[in-house]
Amino acid sequence: MSTLQAITLDQVVDTARYPLSDLDGAEGQAVMSRARRELQTLGCTVLPDFIRPSLREVLRQECAALAPQAHFETETVNVYNIAVDSRLPEGHPGRRTFRRGNAFVARDRIPEASLLSRLYSHRAFQDFIARCFGLPGLHELADPLSGLVLNVVEPGMEHPWHFDTNEFTVSMLTQQAPTGGVFEYCPNIRSAADENFGDVLDVLDGRGDRLIRRLPLHPGDLQLFKGRYSLHRVSPVQGETARHSAIFAYSRRPGVIGSVARTRQLFGRVLPAHLAAEGRAVRGDRLLD
Repeated sequence: MSTLQAITLDQVVDTARYPLSDLDGAEGQAVMSRARRELQTLGCTVLPDFIRPSLREVLRQECAALAPQAHFETETVNVYNIAVDSRLPEGHPGRRTFRRGNAFVARDRIPEASLLSRLYSHRAFQDFIARCFGLPGLHELADPLSGLVLNVVEPGMEHPWHFDTNEFTVSMLTQQAPTGGVFEYCPNIRSAADENFGDVLDVLDGRGDRLIRRLPLHPGDLQLFKGRYSLHRVSPVQGETARHSAIFAYSRRPGVIGSVARTRQLFGRVLPAHLAAEGRAVRGDRLLD
């Protein structure tokens, strides 16, 4: 058995601060209550120092070794991840385009014995995440590529303004850029019933600083985020070190698999599971993305 395989969840997570095995105790209830309150009001919460200091460098090295396997492709995109030549009216925010230069290591490239994989699949971790979001439970994505991924933003690149397809996102910074690479977001700028194109356009055109929050993140922090309703980006990375972050993707229902078009955009390939599931997706709202 390797050293990593022998490490327990208590050794990975600061369970004195985040008691995953005693969520009904006073400390666990306090942590989850704060998370739910901030998610409700701010659309985001950060659990600092979630990973113990002794393992942050192990996690960084693990992800740095995976980073060369990322699919990288610079492309022109808009905030809704729809075709940039879509027929949209003049002044529509979907007509604003950006250069997307971030890359993703797919789930099937991340070893099952890695810290990331073991944390992603641990039932106590999943239960904690679900309860922080106020959900009865969560399911790992059935998608063989996008359930757990590593996001890589190289120097000179950025992840421009966009909305997520999922209602909620769980992520963890594993390597910080020396300059830039700041997570910026606009809390609840839209809702399931209102796209709020006016405010979105203000942000894209540089008039929306009043709507933007800038979030300091450090390696080992766990971030819970409602990215479907909050416009967000990672600002351009500067210096000589890439920004790495793990994304733990879950769903309220089992069997979720990404679309062929979106999967090919992110990973440069699709698998038979994506082809078989195409056209079966169920949308919970009528938002553009």
